[in-house]
Amino acid sequence: MSLSSAIAIAQSAFSTTALQTATVSKNVANAGNADYSRRMAMLGTTSGGAQIVSIYRAQNEALLKQNLVSISQSSAQSSLLSGLEILKSALGGNDYESSPSTYLSAFHDSLQTFASTPGNSTIAATVVSDAWDLANSINKTAAAIQDLRLDTDKQIAEEVANLNALLAQFETANNAVKTATAAGTDATAALDDRDKILKQISELVGISTVTRANNDTVIYTSDGTVLFETMPRQVTFTPTAAYDATITGNAILVDGVPIAAGTGADTTAQGKLASLLQLRDDIAPTFQSQLDEMARGLVTLFEEGGLPGLFTWSGGTVPAAGTVVPGIASTLSVNPAAKANPFLLRDGGFNGVVSNPGGAATPEAGFTDLLDGFITAMDADMAFDATTGLDGTSSIMEFGASSIGWFEQIRSGASTADDNKTALLARTQEALGNVTGVSIDEELSLLLDLEQSYKASAKLISTVDAMMASLLEAVR
Repeated sequence: MSLSSAIAIAQSAFSTTALQTATVSKNVANAGNADYSRRMAMLGTTSGGAQIVSIYRAQNEALLKQNLVSISQSSAQSSLLSGLEILKSALGGNDYESSPSTYLSAFHDSLQTFASTPGNSTIAATVVSDAWDLANSINKTAAAIQDLRLDTDKQIAEEVANLNALLAQFETANNAVKTATAAGTDATAALDDRDKILKQISELVGISTVTRANNDTVIYTSDGTVLFETMPRQVTFTPTAAYDATITGNAILVDGVPIAAGTGADTTAQGKLASLLQLRDDIAPTFQSQLDEMARGLVTLFEEGGLPGLFTWSGGTVPAAGTVVPGIASTLSVNPAAKANPFLLRDGGFNGVVSNPGGAATPEAGFTDLLDGFITAMDADMAFDATTGLDGTSSIMEFGASSIGWFEQIRSGASTADDNKTALLARTQEALGNVTGVSIDEELSLLLDLEQSYKASAKLISTVDAMMASLLEAVR
């Protein structure tokens, strides 16, 4: 081997070692970056025998796709649970102490106490006060439901804007990948950026991907609608300014195709948007209809002479049996006459129909027929609208308890599902990280090997230098 050949070999070794060392250093610097895929510097040779370094990126398409699905499912479940927890808080927390069911039970108990001492004015006033508390609880819960729907609608608008922005970013990253791939240059950084954006998109909507020539990627929603192909598809949504029980929110459209809402406590939704639709258009309206039926039941049970008695509402009528009156819960109130004269509940007379045999002028203090009738009616079966998701035939007491039971069943089911999907996401992230992530121990071990390679090259250079010095000395 000539000295010039030896020098060329040493220079080539220094060059490849430098590239390998730079790659390892970059890996170490990104050890904590979940969106970074490990780079591998692979040695090769040209036809002339020269060494070259090719940079490869660790990847596993199957694990990445599974991770995207897990992100979508976990994000959807978490968003659903968050909304349910807001409603739970409005109902008084773990014990639901401010729920309509709790106030309904308190009113029922005070009504029984009044029936046992019908001449006690203090107890009569307490019953009316409890009736007001019950009506206010139903009003406040209905308002909380509509506030939740409005807040959810605003959140949907924000996330749709985020989704459109992410799709625009994805176009830039995808074009960079295609350009680098076609030119045969390093596309690893662009691929990292693209995968990072895919993860962010999957938080908002369930997706699947297809890779085409030059690493071009097409994105579909989990429903099969094209979300991105060469350029982003437009995602549109028109917010609603205000909500009540009669208003239905607008759909989210992907290139004109609506995104389907999730169903169930363990939601079928993939991505935050589908679960927000479920919360706004399914769970909240169903709970609202249960409140409306509870309010309608109170107006019906305490009617007098075909008109509202103790409980009234903005419509001023006694609604038809077994049919939801949208929004009645929001305007339910206690007849002002009851506050002026609590004994009207015992004697009658809200609408001029006095039941006390002593009449309005000299009522019998021990008269309990009306009170007993109200208590019996509250414990007896009546017809409820089956669209509420509860039993169509039950007492109003059972209906109130079933409503809270229905809500808690959904909330607890959503909480359990959230734990499961969070754990699944952690496992898929770990599996993907094991393939694409950086191991500090492995990189440091590789650095030691490169150090030995550098020392060998340096030794070769020093040997050639010594030989050159000897030759020059001999020439002199």
